[in-house]
Amino acid sequence: MHSINYGTKELFFELKQSNRKSLSIEVYPDNSIKVLAPQKSNLAEIKKVVLKKSRWIIKQQNYFEQFLPKTPEREYVSGETHYYLGKGYLLKIRPGTENKVKLKGGYLNLEYRSDNPQQTAKNLLAKWYYENAEKKFLAISNKVFLQFKEFDLEKSNLEIKRMSKRWGSCHKNGKIIINPEIIKAPTKCIEYVITHEMCHLVQFNHNKKFYNLLSQKMPNWEKWKNRLEQNLS
Repeated sequence: MHSINYGTKELFFELKQSNRKSLSIEVYPDNSIKVLAPQKSNLAEIKKVVLKKSRWIIKQQNYFEQFLPKTPEREYVSGETHYYLGKGYLLKIRPGTENKVKLKGGYLNLEYRSDNPQQTAKNLLAKWYYENAEKKFLAISNKVFLQFKEFDLEKSNLEIKRMSKRWGSCHKNGKIIINPEIIKAPTKCIEYVITHEMCHLVQFNHNKKFYNLLSQKMPNWEKWKNRLEQNLS
């Protein structure tokens, strides 16, 4: 991974050199940047070209930005709607003898033992979402993994981590990171994100082979991608 500075912004890019004649720059929907360059190109020259194209790169990233998940501001008060697995639940907050969250009868019942109910509610809900995401994502991941048997993959290490601009990511070492925010979307949306990232274990780049594989493993993936955008926008 390399980077260049354009004004106050630092642009990180993956570099791949091969027996090609010209340099090309690709910007993907997750805002990642890949530079394909001739084998003989030196890094300083490559960085000059990337810098020259910085304005275009940022324009592409800004375009894709509108499709990335956005979390609305919450006040953490009773009567507010919070989502879990695609369904909206009314938040009920009341003082109690312990801090706890329980989903029951269409309500997210939250008890707090604190002088700062809003901050406590925010922290308790974040913890509750994270713990449920951990269980749900692991179950879905195990199910999706069975669809990739023909590739003889090692079971990926699944990590739950908050990301400001991504639903998920896949590292070349096989680790898959999933944003706990998607626990608020329908189960099929979560399955789409995990399937998308597992496809990267076979095809690391967003190329034609990648999308062919994604369509094979989840034929209606675009439907659930759109639902995800709608639920988290």
